[in-house]
Amino acid sequence: MRNLALAARVATLSVGVVASSAVHAAAPDATKDYPNKPIRLVAPFVPGGGSDTTARAIALKLSERWGQQVVVDNRTGAAGAIGVEITAQAIPDGYTICVISASHAVLSATNSKLPYDLARDLQGISQATSLFYVLTVPVSSPAKSVKEFIAYAKANPGKLNFASSGVGSLQHFSWELFKHSTGTQLTHVPYKGAAGSLVGMLAGEIQAGFFSMFGVRPHLASGRVRVLAISASKRSPLLPEYPTVAEAGVPGYEVDQWYGFVTSARVPRAIVAKLQAAMADALRAPDVARRLGTDGSTPVGSSPEQFSAHIQSEIAKWRKLVKDAGLTLK
Repeated sequence: MRNLALAARVATLSVGVVASSAVHAAAPDATKDYPNKPIRLVAPFVPGGGSDTTARAIALKLSERWGQQVVVDNRTGAAGAIGVEITAQAIPDGYTICVISASHAVLSATNSKLPYDLARDLQGISQATSLFYVLTVPVSSPAKSVKEFIAYAKANPGKLNFASSGVGSLQHFSWELFKHSTGTQLTHVPYKGAAGSLVGMLAGEIQAGFFSMFGVRPHLASGRVRVLAISASKRSPLLPEYPTVAEAGVPGYEVDQWYGFVTSARVPRAIVAKLQAAMADALRAPDVARRLGTDGSTPVGSSPEQFSAHIQSEIAKWRKLVKDAGLTLK
């Protein structure tokens, strides 16, 4: 009887192993016909902005490639958190993906009450683009370089205003990093969106801002503003005449307004790999590069592992700034 019982247990275990092996063997097969229905691409901000433009450019190419509709779904609110939460909680089958920006890393670094963990509950598919800001002042400013602006700010502590698109935005934290790195005292004036903050400069309400070149270019051409430097780690081939903030007097300074795509952390890696390969091809398309390049964006197309690591490093960077500078958001 003991031998029969043992034999029965062995047989049961064997069946379990075979069944388990069959499931694992079948798992890759489930991705072979992906996608076989429409894909939802969540854009957490309003239509017309950088994340929406990036989402629509990629959605069009994926639809053409696969013959399946990729539907951009603008789900705004909570500084972009609502769209990410929807993606984190969606069925992990690869049919819900989301475009995020560097602002989401700032949000994760400053808000401990988010309904998701960006680095744990989501996984990167690919970084789509990299975009630098331009440090801009009114043409009436006495500062003609970054060093002169720092000296001007130190001579007038708390009297110079800087603009941002809102409290906790990447524009806001670009300045908090600048202040902490230079020991300057500047006053934050938040606006409802980047466009509003630039209007504030033209109206004389603020004395400096980090903006995209797309927004600044018309006013630069008309002679109403002056660009002092760019926030990238190295000079841009598009604007080689402008130094980086780091080389102009603030060593180590770098801010990148990147865009990229994520999905639930539970989506099979084989599906994520398919998505990444298709996105990388889309980013290499000349028409996509031209469309995304209107604001100075540079296509990236990184691997899922690279983008996930980048998200984590960005969260750590901004979290360190919050701690070191003793920041509290109001």
